Amino acid sequence: MGDLTRPQLEGTIAVRNGRRLGFAEFGDPHGQAIVWMHGTPGARRQIPVEARALASRKGLRIIGVDRPGIGSSTPHLYESMLDWTGDLRLVADILGIDQMRLIGLSGGGPYALAAGAGMPDRVIAVAVMGGVAPTVGPDAVDGGVVAFAAHFAPLISVARVPIGVALTAGIRLTKPVAGRVLDLYAAVQPAGDKRLLARPEFRAMFVDDLLNGSRKQITAPLSDLLLFTRHWGFEAADVTVPVHWWHGDGDHIVPHRHGEHMVRLLPDATLTTIAGESHLAGLGAAEEVLTTLMGMRSGRGPRSVAPLRRPARRRPTAGPRRPTADPDG
Repeated sequence: MGDLTRPQLEGTIAVRNGRRLGFAEFGDPHGQAIVWMHGTPGARRQIPVEARALASRKGLRIIGVDRPGIGSSTPHLYESMLDWTGDLRLVADILGIDQMRLIGLSGGGPYALAAGAGMPDRVIAVAVMGGVAPTVGPDAVDGGVVAFAAHFAPLISVARVPIGVALTAGIRLTKPVAGRVLDLYAAVQPAGDKRLLARPEFRAMFVDDLLNGSRKQITAPLSDLLLFTRHWGFEAADVTVPVHWWHGDGDHIVPHRHGEHMVRLLPDATLTTIAGESHLAGLGAAEEVLTTLMGMRSGRGPRSVAPLRRPARRRPTAGPRRPTADPDG
């Protein structure tokens, strides 16, 4: 399981206003579609090896999508989180996807929830792993890194482009030692994330995603931060599709109580607490997340909360129109 499975297909798709979004596909091109929204920071290849392997075995089609300003996607700041679903519809149309499920990791969680709110006609269900919660509006909750970073949102709003240029230059300088940089990051993380980042296949996935995603620019995390700290354009009550939320009870970036808060507000939601784990816990449970997501259907009934449990330790283990080829490969 240490070998990193490359995408079956990779390219860019034309969306609104002359922009393009990068994507990478894994698994069966004719299988049921799962759109995977990466974390912040991250890009289209931030999909665990275990998820890629399960997709191949079970005939699933996983599509990772670059957000604007990372990888092959044109830089852009959406008006709100909900605004991005206009691009998602075009991506689905071009890739020949009628119905889909979504997975959102950390900063990808709000994007997955937005799809559930804005596209209930095409979204079957949503999985969120350590997802960010709102910082403003009736659904807001305080605490966590995003709430702290909100203090810097005004500066980022006026200096997003030059800050992005500086970040891109900095990432390029660190590329030759990307593995060592990841090791340094892992060294200061809680035990759960440290264990995950020590696994060769996860380390390879993160380094590969970093090198490919930052090749052109890296303004997406700045845009994410601005969108997280604005009203999302929808509220939790608008997400009528079923949602399953995984959250580590030792999450040091997005507190576990944020997950509890969101599950109470969502009309049809289940919370699974991953005991003794931190922010990246959902990635380590990728097979469980995918298997659960594929069994979810609309109209399951009222929300539920899964009991606390410590998971067993896991061993390391296209459509009518074709998108253009991605020169980044």
